[in-house]
Amino acid sequence: MKLFVPASLAAVFAAASVALAADANIAGAAGQVKTFIYKKTPQGELAIHVHFPKSWKAGAKQPAIVFFFGGGWRAGRVTQFQPQAEYLAKRGMVAARADYRVLSRHKTKADKCVEDCKSAVRWLRQHAKQLGVDPTRIVASGGSAGGHTAAATATAKGFEASGEDHGISSKPNLLVLFNPAMNTVEFGDRFGSAELAKKASPVHAVDKGTPPAIIFFGTDDRLLKSAQEYTEAAKKVGVKSAVWTAEGQKHGFFNRSPWRESTLVLTDKFLTAHGYLSGPPQIKPPKNASLKVAAESK
Repeated sequence: MKLFVPASLAAVFAAASVALAADANIAGAAGQVKTFIYKKTPQGELAIHVHFPKSWKAGAKQPAIVFFFGGGWRAGRVTQFQPQAEYLAKRGMVAARADYRVLSRHKTKADKCVEDCKSAVRWLRQHAKQLGVDPTRIVASGGSAGGHTAAATATAKGFEASGEDHGISSKPNLLVLFNPAMNTVEFGDRFGSAELAKKASPVHAVDKGTPPAIIFFGTDDRLLKSAQEYTEAAKKVGVKSAVWTAEGQKHGFFNRSPWRESTLVLTDKFLTAHGYLSGPPQIKPPKNASLKVAAESK
């Protein structure tokens, strides 16, 4: 049944979406992809597509990961990380791909991107029991602007949606980031103000409570410097961060083979090292697509 909520009542939208999601039927979810509405906004509903592993059982506590697409906070498609989500679901994770508001479709600024991605992490944790998710093992991931928003869910203060239960944390427990914008000070126009852009900047917001991160970049990506700056900032507060680089590759390299596979193997090993997966990766690292550590904090 579709609920009618007046567009002016923005504060009510989040609560309404939670109730709708809680009533959703996920019987027979094992090995399937289920779509839920995780949030309602004045600009429309936001969907999250959840890949359930074949081993999934109701009431289980399996690790989860949520992916956020790239597109400069202005565009992008929720299908971007489908291959990665499918692979990690096969490895036993509950893997989600979340839509969020962007300029081209919703006429919103980048601050709403951060808000929505925080809402998606909170939604997963709030519905952990229903989704068979361990609320203490939730990973945020994404590419480019989506990599930034994933990092911002772990670092940025504020940007919390009204009407949600802020007693449930919107902070993930690990970060897997693909060429993210880690210093957003230069993007003030996309956030609406220089103040908001700095507030949302992981470089300026990382603290000792920030979760560990693995970050992937091509050496020919101008945003690489921001990841190196982030790792230096992380080192100062004792947070683990490692930047892996692909020689001669540009922005978005991870979207195509063989780099998709090589970054997935390293992602798998990172998640295994933190107890989210077990056993060896189910794909072999391509011989012609190796990455190396370019910056690291311990």
